Amino acid sequence: MGIEIERKFLVVSDRWQQLAQPVFMRQAYISSTPGRVVRVRIEGQSAMLTLKGKSSGISRGEWEYPIPLIDAEELLSTLCEQPIIEKNRYRIDLDGLVWEVDEFVGENAGLVVAELELQSESQAFIKPDWVGEEISHDHRYANANLFKHPYSRW
Repeated sequence: MGIEIERKFLVVSDRWQQLAQPVFMRQAYISSTPGRVVRVRIEGQSAMLTLKGKSSGISRGEWEYPIPLIDAEELLSTLCEQPIIEKNRYRIDLDGLVWEVDEFVGENAGLVVAELELQSESQAFIKPDWVGEEISHDHRYANANLFKHPYSRW
């Protein structure tokens, strides 16, 4: 079983933008039920099917499988809950860790979050100056919630 240990933060400045190039992503959910999330994601020219289990703090089970791009396109348009979440993702290597900064577009435009996957819940890390308030436990910011309750309507 795969385990995802993830911390999530609001981004408070644009100083991160010069550190990486964006990759455009589209994703939607076959199931957005907490504890039984099934996501389809297209990132550039590759696609993944991801299953996520119930959260326990900042940890939860996660399984990811590559799928054909054409299948992902079909799933996004026919089987997934709508609307599709669209965002630009920036991967930034700092101090041996990779920060993933998501700059949302569409209904979630204006929202920018940074995520950091860790090896353990107690792993220490240095927070860059462009990273602000931690939102790891605020479910409003979960992608599986943002398509139902877009940031633009808060």
